[in-house]
Amino acid sequence: MSDFLPTSRRGLLRALAAAPVAAVFPMASRAQDAAAASAGLISSSVCLVMPETTEGPYYIDPELVRADITEEKTGVPLKMQIQVVDANCTPIPEARVDIWHCDAQGNYSGYANQGSDGTVNTEGETFLRGTLMADESGIVSFDTIYPGWYRGRTTHIHYKVFLDETTVLTSQIFFPDALSQYLFENVTEYERSGTRDTVNKTDSIAQDAGDGAYCFIKEQSDGYVAALVVGVNPDAVSSEGGMGAPGGQPPAGGPQGGGEPPAQGGPLGGDWTPEGLVPGTDN
Repeated sequence: MSDFLPTSRRGLLRALAAAPVAAVFPMASRAQDAAAASAGLISSSVCLVMPETTEGPYYIDPELVRADITEEKTGVPLKMQIQVVDANCTPIPEARVDIWHCDAQGNYSGYANQGSDGTVNTEGETFLRGTLMADESGIVSFDTIYPGWYRGRTTHIHYKVFLDETTVLTSQIFFPDALSQYLFENVTEYERSGTRDTVNKTDSIAQDAGDGAYCFIKEQSDGYVAALVVGVNPDAVSSEGGMGAPGGQPPAGGPQGGGEPPAQGGPLGGDWTPEGLVPGTDN
């Protein structure tokens, strides 16, 4: 790979998808980085078309169009960048991207019966959730914190990509286990009485998502920057359901109960159009 520089966008995407991902920090060769940069991609860790994974029950749509989703939650600062492209590696402007994830202690906003004792109630809260519309390069960039862990799952961030009323892709972003473990053992906000029981290689969802779901991540003076290029098929229809899809409820104990419970679907609460969401406002 080090001497191969694809000349076409399709060739680039296929070449990058075939490249191995490092076990600790997904790093590409200089040629891969140069090829990605020349095509306007933010990362060389890409997949031709990302496979869909389970949504889980913790998706809600508070209609918060915002770049900073922390809401004063503490943890290691993380800038999460996602670039939406098609199978030709062409950026898709104005794609809607939603992300959501747990806090440093493994709890999601908007749900009751969480925590190891099942007593944490975050109903009505919206921390670590947000929506952005992709720019002309297909990029969204969220300011958040490095996610924590909960029993039965490895460290991850959920995301959805919408091109219209149909959910084109529902999937998850994964992180290097070595980095996660270091942060969980050395940063106060992540200290827990329990021990993490699931890592990337033992998480079935991470295994199904494949190497293309692991972000490229690098350290900055004030935190980390993570990037993932998400390949989508504009003609695909999500098996997770579109807007307002019904689904199950979280089990007692919330996300600490072990594993990702049945999908709740996407309660977006009505018709969606890009014009209906105003950047910089809490719609």
